[in-house]
Amino acid sequence: MSDILVELKDVVKHFPVKRGFFERHAAHVHAVNGVSLRIRKGETLGLVGESGCGKSTLGLLLLRLLKLDSGQIFFEGEEITHLPESKMRPLRRQIQVVFQDPYASLNPRMKVSALLEEPLIIHRVGNKKERLDRVDELLSLVGLSSDAKEKYPHEFSGGQRQRVCIARALALKPKLIIADEPVSALDVSIRGQIVNLLMELQEKLGLSLLLISHDLTVVQHMSHRIAVMYLGKMMELFPSDQMSMVRHPYTQALISAIPIPEPGAKKKRLVLAGDVPSPISPPSGCPFHPRCPYAEHQCKVNVPALLLKNRETLAACHLYDTIPLLKMGGEV
Repeated sequence: MSDILVELKDVVKHFPVKRGFFERHAAHVHAVNGVSLRIRKGETLGLVGESGCGKSTLGLLLLRLLKLDSGQIFFEGEEITHLPESKMRPLRRQIQVVFQDPYASLNPRMKVSALLEEPLIIHRVGNKKERLDRVDELLSLVGLSSDAKEKYPHEFSGGQRQRVCIARALALKPKLIIADEPVSALDVSIRGQIVNLLMELQEKLGLSLLLISHDLTVVQHMSHRIAVMYLGKMMELFPSDQMSMVRHPYTQALISAIPIPEPGAKKKRLVLAGDVPSPISPPSGCPFHPRCPYAEHQCKVNVPALLLKNRETLAACHLYDTIPLLKMGGEV
């Protein structure tokens, strides 16, 4: 039996840009450009990259909340790319999501008991008593007391609200949870608690997690493997314990930007030149070449394929083997 829970093959999503009085299609935003990846059963896959690189769009495509332009999505070996909504409905029990802003994702007029019972009602799970017992079980699972079910979202702190969101995502016993920036809207003092909670639940329940974040520190701490996106393309994918072995210049730049948790400590940054190109008009060849310090002519004209480089590391770079390793102190 395969250990692959989810597989994406050459997934593409472009958004039309409309201009003028008649809103004619003038261009397209290349949000996701041929991304392929796999998520294993019981694995946490971290997905990182700068804002606007297509991370959240990829999550929405996997949830089938956005329609693909091309490509394929498989869940437990079954293609779900074009399943009608009637057949997607049972599958939605298996794929749940935790959003970035816990307050915006909770109905402020519903008590916690109603918020957690709602998915059970929609999917016709159990009778009233069984659903209420499940609500108590979910609250205990995320570290909240039974009294919390009689409160409204505004009565909780940000961290507690995110615990409610996590409990709601677990209500239907999913196999995959997509966590889209689950701690970025929280105070720094609370982030560690939510990160540890997600890790405990992942191990206890055997969940698979797609962790979408721009914070490489959080991703490295939580993930088994890390995938790096840039301008809608996959740049590199590697085991989190092999971060010191990465060679892609963009990944190295992200790693060099991680702060050192020591007062007064200095670190040499690998600062990239220029700005991120527009996704409306991405550059030819490697999308990273305008900012890459190692770029050559072939990088400007040929799109690098995502290829196996060593052990479990995949990278899209023509010059990968010639680029020096990044010293973890930050200096190349």
